[in-house]
Amino acid sequence: MEGIRAMIVTMESDAGNLATEQVTSMLRSRGYEVHLLAGSGASAIGINGRPVADDLGPALCALPGVAGVHTPSRPYRLAARETRPAGTVVQIGDVAIGGPEPVVIAGPCVVEGREQLLRAAEAVRDAGAVMLRGGAFKPRTSPYSFQGLGEDGLRLLAEARELTGLPVVTEVMEPEQVDIVAEHADVLQIGSRNMMNFPLLRRVARTDRAILLKRGFASTIEEWLLSAEYILAGGNDRVILCERGIRSFDPATRFSLDLNAVPLVRELSHLPVIVDPSHGTGRRELVASMALAGIAAGAHGLIIEALPNPDLAACDAPQSITPDVLAGIVSQSRAIRALLQPRLAAVA
Repeated sequence: MEGIRAMIVTMESDAGNLATEQVTSMLRSRGYEVHLLAGSGASAIGINGRPVADDLGPALCALPGVAGVHTPSRPYRLAARETRPAGTVVQIGDVAIGGPEPVVIAGPCVVEGREQLLRAAEAVRDAGAVMLRGGAFKPRTSPYSFQGLGEDGLRLLAEARELTGLPVVTEVMEPEQVDIVAEHADVLQIGSRNMMNFPLLRRVARTDRAILLKRGFASTIEEWLLSAEYILAGGNDRVILCERGIRSFDPATRFSLDLNAVPLVRELSHLPVIVDPSHGTGRRELVASMALAGIAAGAHGLIIEALPNPDLAACDAPQSITPDVLAGIVSQSRAIRALLQPRLAAVA
C-alpha cells in the first residue's frame, strides 16, 4: 500500500461513538489527516495525507466496529457510493430526504413580501409539499432585477415556518452571509452559479445545517460531486444534490434537464439527489411532466416554484405553477415511487 495517499474506513451500522473514536485516535496518532462522516448514516472515515503504510489496513480491520477498508477508486472519496453503501438519509425535522418517500419542496422563487409568502406557504403545504423554498438573497443575471429582501426576507421565511410547520430552504450566496442565513433557515442552498465557490462550500461545511447543492449549469457530474466533497471533507455529511438542468444549444427551454444524472449519481454516490423541473425547463407547462420523469428516474424528491398567483411573481413567473398543479405532482409522485420502490431499493 506504500505510496497510496487515501483510504476509506467504513464502520458497522451499529458501531458506537467509542469504536469510531478509537479508529480516529489511532489514525491521528500515526500522523494521518482524518475526515469523519457521521450523523446521517453509518460512520465512515476518510484517511488522507502521508502515504499509507502496509500494515495500516490489517491494523484497522482488527479494531472493533470496522466493517472494511478500501482505497477510493474515484477523485471524490467521501461522496462515493462505496463509502456508505446503504446510502445517506438527511433528516430535517420530520422530513427524511433519501428515504422511501419522495420529498417535495415548493414555494416562490423569491420572497416579495409578507402576504405573498404566507399565502404561498399555506397553499403549498395544503397541496402536500413538506418543505418551503423561497429566496431572501437572490442572484440575478441583470444587476437591475429584483434581488430579494435580504434579512427581512429571512425573517419572513422564519415566520412562515412558524405558521405552517414547513422547514425552510433558502439560498446563501457569500461566506459572510452564512451565519445570518443559518440562523433563520433549516437548509442552506448553494445555487448553480456558486457550485464551485470553494470558500462558500468550506464555510457552509462548518454549520450544522443541511446543504442543498445545485449542479452548475455548465458543470460535469464529476465536478458536481467534487463540490460536494468539499462539504463532506469539512465535516458536514448532510448534503442533498440537486439536478437543475444544464445549458445546451437549444433555446426552446431555459435549460436541458439532465435526467441521466439521477440514476447515474445514485450509482456513483451515497448522497440523496432531487430534481428541479422549474429551472430545468423554464416553462410551467413542462414542469409536471419533468417532475414525474425525475421521480421515475429515481430522484428522492423535487424542488418546485409554486404560488397562488404565478403570473404576478417578480421572478421566474413563466416557470412557476399553481398549488393545484403542485397537488397533482405530489400525489402522482407518491404513486410512481411506490410502484418503483422495489427496483430503487436495490440501488439504496
